[in-house]
This record gives sequence, C-alpha cells and structure tokens, in this order.
Amino acid sequence: MRAGTAGRAERAAPPRPLRRLVMALRRRPPLRLCARLPDFFLLLLFRGCLIGAVNLKSSNRNPVVQEFESVELSCIITDSQTNDPRIEWKKIQGDQTAYVFFDNKIQGDLAGRAEVLGQTSLKIWNVTRKDSALYRCEVVARNDRKEIDEITIELIVQVKPVTPVCRVPKAVPVGKTATLHCQESEGFPRPYYSWYRNDMPLPTDSRVNPRFRNSSFLLNSETGTLVFSAVHKEDSGQYFCIASNDAGSARCEEQEMEVYDLNIAGIIGGVLVVLAVLALITLGICCAYRRGYFINNRQDGESYKTPGKSDGVNYIRTDEEEKKERLIKDG
Repeated sequence: MRAGTAGRAERAAPPRPLRRLVMALRRRPPLRLCARLPDFFLLLLFRGCLIGAVNLKSSNRNPVVQEFESVELSCIITDSQTNDPRIEWKKIQGDQTAYVFFDNKIQGDLAGRAEVLGQTSLKIWNVTRKDSALYRCEVVARNDRKEIDEITIELIVQVKPVTPVCRVPKAVPVGKTATLHCQESEGFPRPYYSWYRNDMPLPTDSRVNPRFRNSSFLLNSETGTLVFSAVHKEDSGQYFCIASNDAGSARCEEQEMEVYDLNIAGIIGGVLVVLAVLALITLGICCAYRRGYFINNRQDGESYKTPGKSDGVNYIRTDEEEKKERLIKDG
C-alpha cells in the first residue's frame, strides 16, 4: 500500500527542470507600466512639452540658383499659439547685416523684386551674384512660452563664365617651349579649363594618351595654362579653350600655332653673306681713301678771303704800295 502511494506521488511531481523554471518566474519582478507603453506614446508626451513654443523649419537650408533666375527661401512655422507673429528677414554678408523684410515691407536692394510667400517664406526674382549671402528668418510670437525662433539659410548664386581671354603663340621653332594661356574672371564657382586642338580635346598630360605620344605637354585645368616642354611638328594646329562651371561654359576663338623647322644651314649661309657684304664695303672705303677721294683740296695763299696773285695777270699797284717800296729801298 505504501509502495503504491509513493509511486503515485513520484508520478504527480513535475520534473526538476520544470520546477526550476516555475520558481524563476515566481521570483521575476512585475513589468513596469511605462515599459509596456509603445514608443509613439512617449513621442506624444515629448511633443506635449513643446506646446506653446514657436518653432521654425526649412525645406532647403542651402538653395543653389543660377544668376537671373528666381528662388524661394523656405521658412515655415511648425508650432505656434500666436495668430499674427512678427516676421523679419535679414541679409548677412561678412560683418554686415541689413534688413530684407521689416515692418511688413521689402527693404534694401531687394525692393521691387522680392515678396513674402504664405506667412514667412521669401521669394526673390532675377537674382544676381550680389544676392549670394546668409539670410536669417526671425519670428516673434508674443503668445507663446518660447516667443522667438530663427533659422539661417545660405543662398548660393552661380554665374555662367564669359568668353575667356586666350593667348596662343603664332610661331614656335621645333624643340622650343611654348605656353598657351586661358583666363576667365566672371564665373562662379571658379571655372575649370580645357584646351582643344583641331576640335580634339587635349588631356591634362600627353603621356596618358597614346594619341598624343609625339607631344609633350601638361594642362593645368585650374589655371588654364597649357605648357609644351618641347614642341613638335605635330603640335601645329588651331587651338581654343573652354571655361566651364556648374552654370554653363564659354569658349574663345580659334588661334593658330605654327611649329616650324629651324634651318641651321640657311642661318649659317645668311651670316656668311652678311660678313661678305661688310668685307666688300670695307675694302671699297679703303681703296677710295688711298686714291684721295676723302682728302679735302686746300687753296694756296695766305687767306681764303685774300686770294693770291694769278700767273699771267698784270697787277696794278696803288700809290701807297709804291711809296712803301721806295722807303724800303732808300732805307
């Protein structure tokens, strides 16, 4: 009887691993209510703390526009309890700050080509390079716990390059250095340069392209200089330069560069001819000098103004001359 009872007790008791699990669950502390809340409830509680505070946002904090186009500077009020907040826009360039929108009116150089869209955004027409600056949107909401908020927007106005100034040497002897220049000063951002020869683009280094293996040049795309360390006959051709940036590009007119052979024999022959001509001229001068062509004829007599007595001409003496001769003879 006892043996049967003990057998039934052993069969009713749970296994040891199961008992351990039950005991661990009994000892576990109950979950807190805040831990069971979904995340969006916490977000709602956090948002509730911000009620009554004016807040701003922008759909584009760094707008980029090309010159003479229009642009919108986005400034949006997301939270406010004030129906009619005060709106101000300021333009910041360097250490100078000026009003753009104040007292419900467009101010300064934007007058006549800007307006406030909706309640706070600012739209500018026909933007120029001088409009590139920082713009600050400021909102004052008197009925909010946090009355003031502001947001800064950086406007970048891109300017298309104008026709660059190109300088190409007209003629260069074979083996000599040559430098081609291309400069443009209006474009923004700063343009990069590319050179073309006979409508074919040139690489920055002639060694990287097998097509230009007979040339030796380097192109600086930032400064626009194309430098030939030693020109070859194949470098002759029509050259032009293109200045480019994100706003567009511009090119200069084609200019021809001729590479010619240096005729050493012809130069030596020309020098010999010149030396021969100089020798003949010197010899002729010496001969003329020896023959007296360069000696001045001097007149005989005591004076140029008092000519001497001519042979075969009777000379008539005056009375005074005869008296002098008599005195000399008597004396």
